[in-house]
Amino acid sequence: MDRKQILKSCLDIIHGISDKEYQVRVWIEEKGPEVDDFDETVCNFFQDCDGILDKYKEFGLTDKQYLLLKDFRDNFEVFADDNVWPPEFIDSPRWTKITEQAKAVLEAFNYAKREYIKLSKPEIT
Repeated sequence: MDRKQILKSCLDIIHGISDKEYQVRVWIEEKGPEVDDFDETVCNFFQDCDGILDKYKEFGLTDKQYLLLKDFRDNFEVFADDNVWPPEFIDSPRWTKITEQAKAVLEAFNYAKREYIKLSKPEIT
């Protein structure tokens, strides 16, 4: 999988984390057409995100994008370690904070415009 596709996958997962209507419909009510749940979201997010953060320069992330993504990742990890059942947390202030932080990450990557990042060659230092 190329870097652009990995980044797109990560941002798509973050989009699901930012969208409470999606979470209620898919995670809780299990209405499709998507097939997804919180556990799958957590696993897929860390698989994609950690690889991006480890080599963020190769993914062409700006410092701002990197810091926002890393901060979101760290906060989401703490949340996911303590919470596993969406019906119990979906309306909590902690989850609202996570969804708002996810929206900020998407904004930093111009996700709504589907622009993402322009992959560049890694900087030589």
